[in-house]
Amino acid sequence: MKVIVTGGAGFLGSFLCEALLDAGFSVIVIDNFSSGSLSNLARLLDSPHLEVVGSDLREPGSWVEAFKGSYAVFHFAANPEVRHSLRGPLDHYHQNVTATANVLEASRISGVKIFVFASSSTVYGDATIMPTPEDHPLKPISVYGATKAMGEVLCETYARLYNMKCLILRYANIVGPRLRHGAIYDFLVKLSRNPQTLEILGDGSQRKSYLHISDSIEATIAAFNRIEGIGEQTITYNVGNTDWITVREIADIVVETLGLEKVEYIFKPGTPDGRGWPGDVKLMLLSIDKIVRDTGWKPKLSSREAVKLTAESLAKELRLTPRTPT
Repeated sequence: MKVIVTGGAGFLGSFLCEALLDAGFSVIVIDNFSSGSLSNLARLLDSPHLEVVGSDLREPGSWVEAFKGSYAVFHFAANPEVRHSLRGPLDHYHQNVTATANVLEASRISGVKIFVFASSSTVYGDATIMPTPEDHPLKPISVYGATKAMGEVLCETYARLYNMKCLILRYANIVGPRLRHGAIYDFLVKLSRNPQTLEILGDGSQRKSYLHISDSIEATIAAFNRIEGIGEQTITYNVGNTDWITVREIADIVVETLGLEKVEYIFKPGTPDGRGWPGDVKLMLLSIDKIVRDTGWKPKLSSREAVKLTAESLAKELRLTPRTPT
């Protein structure tokens, strides 16, 4: 069967393409390469079952033709930078909401059966229940979180009106090889430039859940396999870990990975309560009871293990050789 993966050249999308091809699907990637890269798909480009279409989903165009005959759409194209949504809210809206509406409409016209939407833990905002269940009120505190909440409503409405099954996945912080944003990558780049000091946005006490890309892809496929056989029109799952880790602990892991000592941390809170920037969720831990119960999936790696493996992977990719203590 043919499936579409928007944003398939990105971090999460490229790993999903690998899993779908391994599962026997033919995959069409649609990406404008604003944050993704063909290099993320290097291992797959020779596959006769992979097609890559370079297009911008904010404007309907020839890319819509690729949807014809597709069984499912995995809509993973988005701007993932929460800070960008603060600086350019309207641009962020079009990248994350206008594009989602266009992809849903292309799916409707083409008779797509299943629509998988990559949402985010940020839809909850400052959650009042930890771990946070799927039925918690959605109160995003960033434009990014708001665009994801809007996307969810659009998906649910299309599913209800046009007999399309919809799977909404609210991801925690997903990390792993090929990641090019977030605290781990940011710390590695900063320390490569200045191994004596590290600027940390926030007061370092921000505590969040991290999930390795291998675990997140397994969860995605497990949830997708389940929605094929159930009667519900839309189903929503949190995809996260059972524990969490502070930003300061992440900095410690990165410093250790690079073999550095006596690094001075310079904390730069962006808000009076120590967040990295306005709209930054300070505490995030998702309840994954629902997806575990329904699919049997469980994360294999803890947040700390996921961060450590990612730091080691990215250090190799960036050719940062650990220093030997003197």
